[in-house]
Amino acid sequence: MDQEYERRLLRQINLQNLPAEARLSRCGSVTCSPISVKSGDRFIPTRAGSNWSINFHSANENCRSPGQNQKAKDASPDSGKDTVAYAALLRNELLGAGIESVSDLHADERRRAVCSHGLFRYAVRTKSTPFDGDNQVSPFSLSPLTNKSHKLLRSPRKPARKISKIPFKVLDAPELQDDFYLNLVDWSTGNLLSVGLGACVYLWSACTSQVTRLCDLSVDGDSVTSVCWNERGSLVAVGTHKGYVQIWDAAGGRKLTSLEGHSARVGALAWNGEQLSSGSRDRVILQRDVRTPPSAERRLQGHRQEVCGLKWSPDHQHLASGGNDNKLLVWNSSSLLPVQQYSEHLAAVKAIAWSPHQHGLLASGGGTADRCLRFWNTLTGQALQSTDTGSQVCNLAWSKHANELNQILVWKYPSLTQVAKLTGHSYRVLYLAVSPDGEAIVTGAGDETLRFWNIFSKTRCTKESKSVLNLFTRIR
Repeated sequence: MDQEYERRLLRQINLQNLPAEARLSRCGSVTCSPISVKSGDRFIPTRAGSNWSINFHSANENCRSPGQNQKAKDASPDSGKDTVAYAALLRNELLGAGIESVSDLHADERRRAVCSHGLFRYAVRTKSTPFDGDNQVSPFSLSPLTNKSHKLLRSPRKPARKISKIPFKVLDAPELQDDFYLNLVDWSTGNLLSVGLGACVYLWSACTSQVTRLCDLSVDGDSVTSVCWNERGSLVAVGTHKGYVQIWDAAGGRKLTSLEGHSARVGALAWNGEQLSSGSRDRVILQRDVRTPPSAERRLQGHRQEVCGLKWSPDHQHLASGGNDNKLLVWNSSSLLPVQQYSEHLAAVKAIAWSPHQHGLLASGGGTADRCLRFWNTLTGQALQSTDTGSQVCNLAWSKHANELNQILVWKYPSLTQVAKLTGHSYRVLYLAVSPDGEAIVTGAGDETLRFWNIFSKTRCTKESKSVLNLFTRIR
């Protein structure tokens, strides 16, 4: 053996056997240049003292040309999604990861974290599984990809959620009262918006943008304290400061009847088919059928202060009422006493909303001293979740197409993560109504403006039914 080559080889072996401190002192840094040994036509590099984890990342960053770096900066979000999908596809085919959607990739990355102590260490599951048609290629398939890779390629992309922070329309609403206990805005299924302004009720058409005056109570020295459309959008109920409940025909612009019974202002109204529930400052809830004589009424007495919130459940079986006594009561369609009572709120309960997605799920919001958004399971009578919103909760509305709530703060349920925060009113937002298509909302405040927002999307995240009884998913 060549003596020079043997001397250099021994020097290399001795260097590798030295302690880490000695190697650092001789190399000068952790990432010292490798020592090469040349003997004849052979080139033998040594990797002693190299930190692979640092060198690898440095090489990835430095190997890009300036043009590639600029392209990476200018890449669109879609190209980034393509890169993620391609990486998931490679993991399926090379490592047998079994990823079926891009969302599974993040969970797979958490399970298979690369060890920082070695560059080429990678935890690959080697557990053998029988052929199940998912991880292996069918012998009759013409594609080299596994079935899970095909599912990955067919998996739909979820578009980024974008909520406009700017209202698409703003209307002036002079004399819109800044009163927490009133309900002066409602949107009908016929796409008509009713607004109580002072002593008058105005109708605004979302289709033609025309405004008509429905009624004027100034002749009787009265004022409007609540408005509510029936489910068919043909009748509008108007509660007054003197305790009357008037029923108006919106198409004909005429008053059908005027119901008495309350001794104080009527601040809350709720339709249930042909029945109308009204809540008043006299602490009484009256239920009346508009087709029968006014004497046929049911009196519900359970609140000790003004009733300021009323909502019927989607199945028309239960009525939720909120009062200034901090109580949330649930009534059924036949009993004269509340079947459930919730006392966790520390302020008036005006904001009430039944979930259209989950049977028996009720949401409520408290006033200034409470500020909490609470959820209740009325089937079992249990409290579910609560969160401090940081401000007075004046109104609530569930999205018709997604499991979300709106109170100008849009919340995702059940995670209760805040999706969006909308600002624009200069006063507290007291009134809230949802459009008939479920996509837009209108808000009213003491700044005497109505603002329209595009909040909810019609797209549903529903899974395809795989039941054998579903005849529409099979070809016979």
